[in-house]
Amino acid sequence: MARMFGTDGVRGIAGSELTIELATKLGQAGAYVLTKEQEHQATIIVGCDTRISGGMLASALMAGICSVGANAIFVGVMPTPAIAYLTRKHKVDAGVVISASHNPMEFNGIKFFNGDGYKLSDELEDEIEALIKNNMKDVTLPIGSGVGKIDYRFDLRDEYVSFMEKCVPVDLTGMKIVIDCAEGASHYTSVKTLTDLGAELVAIHTDPDGTNINANCGSTHMDELKARVVYEKAAVGLAFDGDADRMLAVDEHGNLVDGDQIMAICGNYMKKKGKLKKDTIVVTVMTNLGFTLMGQKEGIHIEKTKVGDRYVLENMRENGYNIGGEQSGHVIFLDDNTTGDGLLSALHLLEVMVETGKPLSELAGIMEVLPQALINAKVPNHKKENFMEYQEIADAIAEVEKKFNGEGRVLIRPSGTEPLVRVMIEGKDQRVIEEEAKKLAELITKIML
Repeated sequence: MARMFGTDGVRGIAGSELTIELATKLGQAGAYVLTKEQEHQATIIVGCDTRISGGMLASALMAGICSVGANAIFVGVMPTPAIAYLTRKHKVDAGVVISASHNPMEFNGIKFFNGDGYKLSDELEDEIEALIKNNMKDVTLPIGSGVGKIDYRFDLRDEYVSFMEKCVPVDLTGMKIVIDCAEGASHYTSVKTLTDLGAELVAIHTDPDGTNINANCGSTHMDELKARVVYEKAAVGLAFDGDADRMLAVDEHGNLVDGDQIMAICGNYMKKKGKLKKDTIVVTVMTNLGFTLMGQKEGIHIEKTKVGDRYVLENMRENGYNIGGEQSGHVIFLDDNTTGDGLLSALHLLEVMVETGKPLSELAGIMEVLPQALINAKVPNHKKENFMEYQEIADAIAEVEKKFNGEGRVLIRPSGTEPLVRVMIEGKDQRVIEEEAKKLAELITKIML
């Protein structure tokens, strides 16, 4: 049976895969595992993004939390990194975010933070999962005054805004910025923060209705933002995803500036300021080859992990590094927050622009982005980890690797959150690598469906 937890919590279509029954059980088991060592009555902060299913799942989850004797504080719509921060700040025992991040609105997810604001280890997730599968065996549910209660604190989003402004107190007076909030969790916090710091702000997709999150907007659909930045003659465009833990930028000419480039810009600025710990940036194997070449040129060590921001974070914490992330715009500034934070990344990027006086297009030139093709192969969720067990697929991958040897690279991996196998080829000729990636993805779907 497939593991319940993916690379970013438990995900699925709300109501069918991620049911209210499962949400309740996750609340029960999660609260029990994360707070069983506590001698006081434990408290867990819960927030969600703007999906229509968020309230339904939050209610079920909090019922589960209270049923094992823990208290819940519901903070409403809030970016994922805000929950991580508030969990630490208020010294509660855990935090939970109900969100499916950049996925379409019918999906939702549940992810936990421990009391220090970090995502859970695989071991803790496995413990929660085992408890659910054993139907909460040996767990006694309290009655009477032992049952937990729910508090509602919708004012706490302003504490996160204040925290952001203190982290990077950059003066944005006179800078015209276009932001795309993806009809998601950043629609209040990013607008308030950037306006407070003096930006001349043009904000789009800030009217969430529960069904429009990530719909042709945000960091997964950049075309409208690119056009709007050029039309507005803005200095920069910033796009968040549904739960605002990632951010991609657009330069003044309407060109994409991805997570690799953002890390290259900010990492080099930090190095010049003597703030880049051990002169190292942590990235994943999906990071563009141009990033490695930039590191060699600039004297920055590039540490690589497997795909997933949790593995980047693990490496950073183990080795004392302070910046890392993914090409998708999930960047962790560990001196400030314990998880990827789109608004924090935006502020650090804007700080470099203000301090150097250089346009974003010039700053982004610090690394050459080599052509990449990324094609998703649709496969059944329960089979996605086993694609290499099919001989025809293994042979086809080996053939493509042989063809690109020395002139690029091939990376095939299952998605951590969706029923997909991702085919990524990097090389010199965009047309050729796209053709090869498409052929390989079609073969994988044909054989595995």
